[in-house]
Amino acid sequence: MKQLQEEIIKIQRDIEAGQTAFSALQKQSITETIRGLDNGTIRVASKDTEGQWIIHEWVKYAILQYFRIAPMTQMEAGPFQYHDKIPLKTNYKELNVRVVPPATARMGSFMEAGVVLMPSYTNIGAWIGAGSMIDTWATVGSCAQIGAGVHISGGVGIGGVLEPASASPVIIEDGAFIGSRCILVEGVHIGQDAVLAANVALTASTPIIDIRGSQFTESRGKIPPGTVVIPGTREKNVTGGKIHTSCVYIIGERKESTDRKTSLNQTLREFSLSV
Repeated sequence: MKQLQEEIIKIQRDIEAGQTAFSALQKQSITETIRGLDNGTIRVASKDTEGQWIIHEWVKYAILQYFRIAPMTQMEAGPFQYHDKIPLKTNYKELNVRVVPPATARMGSFMEAGVVLMPSYTNIGAWIGAGSMIDTWATVGSCAQIGAGVHISGGVGIGGVLEPASASPVIIEDGAFIGSRCILVEGVHIGQDAVLAANVALTASTPIIDIRGSQFTESRGKIPPGTVVIPGTREKNVTGGKIHTSCVYIIGERKESTDRKTSLNQTLREFSLSV
């Protein structure tokens, strides 16, 4: 793995120095990295021994390099025809993943056993953990990291973060519930077992306002583990008067339970959340 990493970094430096052609050995290294993403032996991001997420920039380099070397190819799936550089993923049976037509995932994405893909789209570099559900018309963007036992509800848009290579992808930790039509982009981080109500929109700059204490606190970019989040607005004074800008509110916590499904159902009822 280390040798492959060094080779990809060298190729990237050559590209930045103006290289436009690739040798057979370079193409092999790039393709080998994409195959590693596809079978789960390589990830765009992973946790270190202390539980901190580490971004593997060299893997993102390989994805970008693959776009350069891959030829445009006509592909057919039943009556559907495509013209693209990256083939569709095909090893679902081997991975024990359920895929409901016409769900689509690109080669270079990976799903652990028990994942269910309803008619949805998963892009290259994405990782989806065991037993997670990607519901109808949801999109999992490039390099997104989805934990185990996560429910991504219908119409959710998880943005891709491929460039710059150092940027964190969207990360959703184990057991989180993402309500219908939520939008998560710009590398936001959703903590373990968090519950997002329908229509929550989070970018790196969206105010996250915690109203649980005697004083409101504000943060950005990361939803704490086990919290319940709803969409909202807050008043802002402008030259012509007052407007309301988007934010999200942390309104409570998901109760501890050995059964996550039971805990989730109780949370949805307690806070009367639209999901």
